Amino acid sequence: MRAFFRRKSLRLCLYLCLALTILAAALDSRLAVRRYTVRDARFSAPVRLLLITDLHACRYGSDQQTLLRAIEQAAPDLILLGGDFFDDRLPSAPAETLLAALQGRWPCWYVTGNHEYWSGQADHFLQLLRDYGVEALQGESCVLTFHGQTFNLCGIDDPEALRYAEGAQPVSEQLQQAARIRANGNYTLLLAHRPELIDAYVANGFDLVLSGHAHGGQWRLPGLLNGLYAPDQGIFPKYAGGRYTVGQTTLIVSRGLARETTVIPRIFNRPELVIVDLLPAEA
Repeated sequence: MRAFFRRKSLRLCLYLCLALTILAAALDSRLAVRRYTVRDARFSAPVRLLLITDLHACRYGSDQQTLLRAIEQAAPDLILLGGDFFDDRLPSAPAETLLAALQGRWPCWYVTGNHEYWSGQADHFLQLLRDYGVEALQGESCVLTFHGQTFNLCGIDDPEALRYAEGAQPVSEQLQQAARIRANGNYTLLLAHRPELIDAYVANGFDLVLSGHAHGGQWRLPGLLNGLYAPDQGIFPKYAGGRYTVGQTTLIVSRGLARETTVIPRIFNRPELVIVDLLPAEA
């Protein structure tokens, strides 16, 4: 009888340890770094992009050192800030701490997210970014050259600009305006906060689109469910996080960095930085 109870107790302990292990993995909120490669014949040498989205002014260690170490290890050529860098509820100080650390070390470009507009401080945040040397793209485009590789970078405002910003252009107009630069024949990248507008991005002929906003669908079951719910996509979002090919366009969606701002905890969905390596086409 004692042996029976010992075996039963041992099984219960094993089940409890297994349950706790699964729970710890599910709630793991450590920073992850995800890497993608994109190849095109217009490149003859690599260029490394780092995508930071949906920070929501969250903290990553003292003075954002956890995040900064990951950025340094990634060794990007340029950094792209894909919206919701600030939050409409949390103080902006952690986001500004990161901006101060990036200043002068990496060239940075930015597009707005919905939360910057919801905060009522979008103009203030845009000026703050410019003060730290970050270029905002609002239906605009530019030609960039790194390591002898020339490509186009375009960016658009979040659609909430129409509700909160005086004189804002509709997304459709911003896309058409930015896409005109494609006439130069360069590889063309679009930075846009919302992935669910992919059909409009494809219609304007962008080669690569980098987005966030979906927060990885909040709850995931790796290998089974890529996301349970995402803003503006609803239940079982199609573009929760990862790489997608739509027509001739590659869409990469970051699961973002939001942690303490999420009402529902992230499940099997670690916050992430995204590295995108632009590489020559394979021979």
